[in-house]
Amino acid sequence: MTSLIKDQTPAPAERKTSGRILKAGQWTEALRRSDVNRLWTELHRLVCSHPLVRASWSAGLLVEGAERGNAYTDLTQELFVTLLSKDRFQHYIDAEMTDPEIECEIGQIELTNILTAELRKRHPESYRLARRISTIVQSSSNFRRLDRGGSAGEDATHRRLADRVYGLSEWSDGKARRGSEEMEQRVGLVPIRQRDTRMVGCTGDAQIIIGNADMEELIISVLEAVDAPTDMRSLRSLVMSRLPVMDIYLVPLGASDDEDEGRVFEPVDGCENPEQGLLRRETEQEAAGFVDKFLQGLQESVRGKSKQYDRMLGVLWHCYLSPDHVTQLEAAARLSVSDSLVSDYRRRIEIQLRALNFNEVEEARRFETALREQVRDLVSAGDAAGIAV
Repeated sequence: MTSLIKDQTPAPAERKTSGRILKAGQWTEALRRSDVNRLWTELHRLVCSHPLVRASWSAGLLVEGAERGNAYTDLTQELFVTLLSKDRFQHYIDAEMTDPEIECEIGQIELTNILTAELRKRHPESYRLARRISTIVQSSSNFRRLDRGGSAGEDATHRRLADRVYGLSEWSDGKARRGSEEMEQRVGLVPIRQRDTRMVGCTGDAQIIIGNADMEELIISVLEAVDAPTDMRSLRSLVMSRLPVMDIYLVPLGASDDEDEGRVFEPVDGCENPEQGLLRRETEQEAAGFVDKFLQGLQESVRGKSKQYDRMLGVLWHCYLSPDHVTQLEAAARLSVSDSLVSDYRRRIEIQLRALNFNEVEEARRFETALREQVRDLVSAGDAAGIAV
């Protein structure tokens, strides 16, 4: 049976993309031989050539402070671990998928899901509003697509949503378009909507910002102000410029290493008064309590095993608290562990971080400072066990 399969194996598969013929990787052969190195190489090639990955790098959505090659390597490892944990490789074999089908699913579904999840995490409100705008424009009778006709009608059928051109339903197909600068000037006349603070979602932790009916009216107002057909990408940007969007991205809250620069905004008399001293001591005690709770959660996640706990502290230090800002791949090399193990420990650490509940930003600052000091001491003490600061 194996020889029959090999005899019927076709030539390297090809797929057509935007008029070009691209060769798909040899996925089925690598899967049948369980060739891990070949699979990783194919995944790395797919990551490096994926347009959304390049756009994510330009937008700063990949690893901060890392070179492009290291960022692509980290993303490849994350994709590999994701496919392995979901048992997708075995599914490709069982479903007898071809090389182009496997490459299409990994590139257009699995890898895209990883990148959009990162986008949704960093810009939650913008991501949610952009999807709502696209849905309303495509479903409402007040709007219609205006780029179907003409000599490019065949290509327009398969055009990406972001590049499709929409306008009001009463506009003619031949209505002229405008430049981006002119559209932005015209949209500036549309008043910014007030924020609707009602809580929505299955967990009730997101504000509605604007209702669908009001959103549709806003899109109509924007198009009337522009008075020209607009591609979906520009339309979403113009509409969201009239909304009070607040995308809060969590960043390290520690002070700068430059002490002189950190004192620019301090008053002349830097001495604290008794009330400030009391509040500082209380917040320090609370922060220490959060640190103990956090570290206890990490220890429980590895069932109290000292070796795994020491490694997790090393991952916590190098990937989150160390001022060196190393990549995941470099952290794995320093700890002499695999990149996939670092990915797993980072996932557990982020679960414990999300379990914390801070009422004020100052509490988070105190927590980070106390956590950095305590982890530095623990890692230094465990240096003999193979953890390098």
